[in-house]
Amino acid sequence: MLRVYYRRQNRVHKVQALSQLESQEDIIWIDLQNPTEIESSSRYFETDDEIIANSNFLKFDNSGDAFISHAVSFILQDDVLFTYRDADLGTFSDCVKKIKASGRLFHSGKQIMTSLLETDVDNDADLLENLGRQVGKLSRELTFDKGPDEDVLLTISRLQELTMVIRQNVIDKQRVLSAILKSQEFVGEEYERLRVVIKDINSLIEHTKFNFERLEYLQNTFLGLINIEQNKIIKIFTVASVIFMPPTLIASIYGMNFKFTEEFDWRYGFWFAIGLMVLSSISTLFFFRRRGWL
Repeated sequence: MLRVYYRRQNRVHKVQALSQLESQEDIIWIDLQNPTEIESSSRYFETDDEIIANSNFLKFDNSGDAFISHAVSFILQDDVLFTYRDADLGTFSDCVKKIKASGRLFHSGKQIMTSLLETDVDNDADLLENLGRQVGKLSRELTFDKGPDEDVLLTISRLQELTMVIRQNVIDKQRVLSAILKSQEFVGEEYERLRVVIKDINSLIEHTKFNFERLEYLQNTFLGLINIEQNKIIKIFTVASVIFMPPTLIASIYGMNFKFTEEFDWRYGFWFAIGLMVLSSISTLFFFRRRGWL
């Protein structure tokens, strides 16, 4: 799909084919979606008459649980921007909305390229903010009353992976923008705007670091809750074993087949042994309660 944007009478207009233009002198942006091939061998390359930059743009997959990275190529030649991409990206739609809302501010391909990079960094910030909300929700759900759930660990792992993908994508743009800022073609307003974008990227990198630390804390909390639950189970089995140890000892003693056992011929010997076993269990249980072990 081909989209051609041209400037006329202080406004930016769009056509679907070059043949629809009366003159090609006013073209500022040619956007090609789903081309047969996208060259992305290097992040940035500059010659005397053109600038080539390649970056990755993120988009949610159909399930909404993972990101898909799409390669986007920028070619800036004679102040005309050419973009090549293999998907319908929200960044481009948002940039077109800006152009339609304030077309007078877009005079050249460099301004559109700058706006695309700005918009995509803003999109990454929105994605990271959304992840932050999911982490906060997960933190509120992870309580002692509810107890640990294995789905929580899977959710933490998924959020860690998404944060890692955003971080890689942001660092990728940092490399591209650092190279662009070294170019003599981007000066004045575009240069200052890109400097602000670099600062925003640095903030996003710090935010991803904070997200990683927060998720690691939640992971440690989850594992701690599992250990507590396991200790409770072990404690129950331990207490039960200790409580039944005195009755077992008594039963073992009276189960000896010695000829001269004094209670052997006693009429109430059986009930005496039962009562002694019950009393020993209750005494042990009472001792544990007094010590605060139960």
